[in-house]
Parts: sequence; structure tokens; C-alpha cells
Amino acid sequence: MLAYTIKRLFMMIPTFIGITLISFIVIHLAPGDPTNMVTDLNPQASQSAKKRLTELYGLDKPIHIQYLNWLKNLVTLDLGRSMAPDRRPVIDKIKERLPVTLTLNLCSIFIIICISLPLGLWAAVRAGGWFDRFSTVGVFIFFAAPSFWLALLAMWLFGVNLGWLPISGLKSLNYDSLSFFDRLIDLSKHLVMPVIISSLGGLAGLSRYLRSNMLEIIRQDFLTTARAKGLSERLVIWKHALRNALIPVITILGLSVPGLVGGSVIMESIFAIPGLGQLFYAAVMGRDYPLVMGGLVMGAFLTLIGNFLADLGYALADPRVRDETFR
Repeated sequence: MLAYTIKRLFMMIPTFIGITLISFIVIHLAPGDPTNMVTDLNPQASQSAKKRLTELYGLDKPIHIQYLNWLKNLVTLDLGRSMAPDRRPVIDKIKERLPVTLTLNLCSIFIIICISLPLGLWAAVRAGGWFDRFSTVGVFIFFAAPSFWLALLAMWLFGVNLGWLPISGLKSLNYDSLSFFDRLIDLSKHLVMPVIISSLGGLAGLSRYLRSNMLEIIRQDFLTTARAKGLSERLVIWKHALRNALIPVITILGLSVPGLVGGSVIMESIFAIPGLGQLFYAAVMGRDYPLVMGGLVMGAFLTLIGNFLADLGYALADPRVRDETFR
């Protein structure tokens, strides 16, 4: 298992370099000049000022030189300075927003796993029963409903009409004067609606995938043999059937890791949550090249980490995967 893990880690390095190279080229091929966002809004900016700004960010150099310089700085975790008026380091902006986005999305993934796996498993074991039919209707409704529409309904019902939950931001106005325990309660109230709404779509999809896989596994001959050997139905389902049915589900969970950064743009915009989604969206609109590349680096890194975790999950769920790798 250790050799399998090391091999997968080394395979990530050339993939990461290829992703960043393609992303860097595509960004610089986009029409327009990022310095125009600064100079065009200032009637007193001259051509010489625009030229100095271009030289300041190294945009006057050939694109391959720009990429090599950027890659060299990346080794030291230097993502450059933002082209926004504050000119703050990109890494500092990411550090400020990262905990918020990770908390929001990790809570969503936790809820999805804790609810969808038992839901899909029970629906498959009781296929055709009242629970299976009821859960099928419910999850398809949540899967089809747009998340922004559900968010607006939740804000109207629980925030405006009932007044149970806040509808925007992460903190109340009196947050600084609260005790530690009251601050946790305040943060939890602000996160309840975004976390639940962002979980509904993934919960519905993952439970359906598991149900479909379980229905195929349950019909396999090896489970009939296990029952014939006298194993209990609980052991047959939880140990033999579920382990084989989880392999496609692991793929979906691995692909959901990149969504930790970019997948929360809608929720962060609707609920006015200062996360990475909002930050990178504003960077794209403002042609902030260093900040956009910082977002793409995080997306590429999380994609590779997701694939790596999925590979480890394959190897743990099915030993044949890691054995075939070294044949």
C-alpha cells in the first residue's frame, strides 16, 4: 500500500505542471489588457503610466518567461500581488477567505455522506417498498430544484417570516461582545441555511448512485454464496455488498473535492458570505491575473488531491486495484 501511495504522489507532479501551464496560457490569450481596468478608470493616467504598470507586473516579457518566473515563485508559495488597488499579496487574500469556504463545504460534504449512504443503502435493501418510493420522490425533487431558488425560499421562510435564522453574513452585529459559546451558536445559525441548501443536490445524487450500485451488487452470485455459508444478512450487506458498491461512489466523492473552492460561488453570493468563491469571481471579472492563477492553482491542487484520495479509496475497497498497478 505504501508503494502504491508513493507512486500516485509522484504522478501528480507532471500533471500539476501541465494544468498550470495550460491555465496560464489560456488566461493570457483572453482579449483585453488587465492594466486597462486601472488606467481606463483614471482620466489622468498616461501611456507612460500604463507602460510602467505593465512592466511592474512583468506583462511586457514573453509568455514563457512569465510562466517560468511565476513557477519559480510558486515553489516558495509566492503567488504574486493582486492587481486590485490594494495590491495585497494573493496568498494573504486566499488565507483570509479559505477557512470560511472550507468550513462551509466540509460541513456540506459531511452531511451528504452521513445521510446519503444510509438512505441509498436502505432504499436498495427495501427496493420497491414504501420507503424506497418516498425517498425516490424526495431526492428527485431536491436534485431537480435549483439551489438558488431553494436558498431564496429558505431565506423568505426561516429568515423573514419566522425570524429563526439570519439571512446573510457570518456574524451578527454584536458578535465581538458575545462569549465564546455564544459566538459558536451565532456562527452556527449563520451557516445552517447555506450548508443545508448546498447539501441537498449532492445528497440526492449520491444516494441514487449508491442505490443503483447496491441493486446490481445484491443480485450477484457471490452474495448468494455468502448467504449459503450461513452468514447473517447484516454481515452480507454491510461487509460484502456495501464495500463493492462504494467503488463508484468513491469516484464521485473524489470529484467533489475541487468544489471546495469554486462550488460555493452561488451560496456565498446569495448569503453574502465572504469566501473564496466570491473572491475568485471578482478576480475573473477584474482580470486580476495573479489572483485568477492563485484560484486555478488551488483548483488544480484540490483536483489532484481528490483523484489521489479516490485512488486510495479504490485500493482500500478493492485490493485488486493496487495489485494490478504493479503488474
